[in-house]
Order: sequence, then structure tokens, then C-alpha cells
Amino acid sequence: MKYSNKVAAIQSSPIRDMMVRAARIDDVISFAVGEPDFSSAPNVIEAAKRSLDEGETKYAPGAGMTRLREAYVNYLEKTIGVSYVAENCLVTTGGMGALFLGLTTLVNPGDEVIFSSPYWTNYGQQIVLCGGTPVCVDVTEENEFNMSADDLRRTITPKSKVILLNSPSNPTGSVMDKQSLREIAEIAKEHDLFVISDEVYRHILFDHQEYTSIASFPGMKERTLIVDSCSKTHAMTGFRVGFATGPVDLISEMTKITEDIWSCVNSSAQYAAIEALSNGAKYREMMVKEYEKRRNYIYDRINSIDRISCIKPMGAFYIFANIKNTGLSAKKFCDRLLDEQHVAVVPGDNFGSNASGYVRISYATSMEKIKEGMDRIEKFIESL
Repeated sequence: MKYSNKVAAIQSSPIRDMMVRAARIDDVISFAVGEPDFSSAPNVIEAAKRSLDEGETKYAPGAGMTRLREAYVNYLEKTIGVSYVAENCLVTTGGMGALFLGLTTLVNPGDEVIFSSPYWTNYGQQIVLCGGTPVCVDVTEENEFNMSADDLRRTITPKSKVILLNSPSNPTGSVMDKQSLREIAEIAKEHDLFVISDEVYRHILFDHQEYTSIASFPGMKERTLIVDSCSKTHAMTGFRVGFATGPVDLISEMTKITEDIWSCVNSSAQYAAIEALSNGAKYREMMVKEYEKRRNYIYDRINSIDRISCIKPMGAFYIFANIKNTGLSAKKFCDRLLDEQHVAVVPGDNFGSNASGYVRISYATSMEKIKEGMDRIEKFIESL
């Protein structure tokens, strides 16, 4: 059987592969998966249960429940200062669903989608599945892994169609500053480019930072699709509720496709999301405070160990550690660390060709496990 060329071009997730390998080891400490170790808030779980008890088990509208869409756009206005109505919003199966529908609707075969590298592996894969051409802008540790306006400008060609931004970033934890975003917005308008802004880590910021969305700049609301999710912000990964917010005509076209893919998002999950958006701030803030403590600890530990180092991430829950001075490739480092010390981290070259000297360490796990895991990492490096 010959399968489609699109599928043949896609690789299995290296993060999932590492998770599968780690699951076979009894005493493994995994820093591989980007999933909050917290359970969903009790009131969110109760909202899902209550909806089931009340018989809310039917199909929801393809665009999502009106109550949820209204709750989301109200939340978004308070968060980023941009006003939308329910018709600007589509409820999706996680942030990945929003990203896929957006790319499918915007990109024709051969259109170029520009994004910075290192990058979340799904970006390149989804662009290929949608018929587009991934175009990477290499960013460096020296520039805190952020794409500059000059970097972007040099990359634009007549085939450029979309700029894909991710701030805070997976895998680097970098956060784009307001001035950089303003300059990128001007370039987007100058070259008539659309922007997809992946903001799923919007609330996971440290050191008293305030979030800026590129959609908040003049003329950008009309050419920006915001991708968001309850997964990271509200520890609701298994609920699979995401959001796509943008121009009404774009959202209308994306909504047409839902009928051919998933029909609608799970009804009880949507009731849970309404509760999270309406009454989830305190729980969210508690998690972010804990992430910041973990970040501070793991940052100090890594930089105290000879031959590895990292810059301090400003958001998300990842450390992108430089392991070049160990003399090992990223894959070899990860394989040996798992085999010898039973610690799972992800090779950087899975996040871009310019990231082969790095490993991604997720600190979305308990402080107890972080301390033990770092002890094992230190022991491993001392043995080299």
C-alpha cells in the first residue's frame, strides 16, 4: 500500500518517542513532556461533572457554545486589551486544532510560512500537511532566542504568506518584547503578511512581566489569528479545548472545516472551559508562582554544573540547556542520560537544525523530582 506523500513527509513526535522509552523504566524522572503536573482545578472538574449530570451530552455548535465564545472574548479583552465578539472566536480541539485550521485556511501549496528556530516540532509538520513551505529564521542564545525585525525582513520573499509567532516559546522559554513585536507588526503590514500568534503560554510569565499580543498594535487585529488553549494555562490538557480568534471572515471559513474534521468539541469540556475562564485566575496564579520557583532552582543548578549552561527563560516551563561542552551530540546525551541515570530530556535538534547543541528540560513537574533529576544529571556529566 502506497500512502500519501504528505504523511510520508511527517515524522513521529520525538517527544512522544522519549515518553514511550521513559515509560519502560520504573524509577525514571521525566523532564520530557510539556504538561502541567497539576490536576485541573476542582471547580473546573465539578463543572464538567455537573454538565453530565444535567444531561448536557448532545452535539455542540461547530463554532463552539456561544457562552464559551463570549466568555473567551471577554477574557481576551481583559488580558490583551483587544475587543472581539463571539463571531471572531472558534472553539477548537486544543491549540493544535486552532493552528491546523488556521494554516489550512490561509495557506496554498507553495506559500511560505516564516517562524523562528528553535521551534515547537508541530509547526513544521503542520505547515507541510497544509501544503505550505516552512521557512526558518535561526535565532541564537546570544539574542535570547528571539527573532529580530532585521532577521525577518531578510527572510521575506514573494512567496511569503504567514508569520508564525510563539511567545512565550516552546522550547526556549523566550518572550518577545513589545518593541520587537511592534517592528514585526510594521513589516507584516508593509508586505501584506498574515500573522498567526501562538499564545498558549501567555500567562506563564516570570519576573513581573506583562504580556503583549501583536494583535494589540494598530492595523494588526485585522491580520492576526490568535491561537490559545486551556491546556497549559489551566492544567486542562486532557479536556482538549482551544481557541482561534481573528477576523470574522477567516473564522467563518475555518468553522466550515470543523464539520469535516471533528464536528464539534466535547460538550462537557466546553462547560469546564467556561468555568476555567470565569473563575480560574487564582488557581492559574498559584501554578505560575510554583513554576517560577522551579525555574529559579533549575536555572541555578544547571549553571552550577561544569560543561552545561542555560539562559534564564522568561516564560513557559522549559529550560533550553546548552550541552555543547560535554562533547556529546544532543541525541547521544539524551540516550545516555536515560540509560545511565534514568532521566528523560529531549534532544534540541528535534526543534530545529540550529539546536543540535541543546536539550529541552521541562520543569512542569514537582520540585522533589526536579531536585532528584538535577542530582542525576550532575552525576551523569561528572562521569563523562
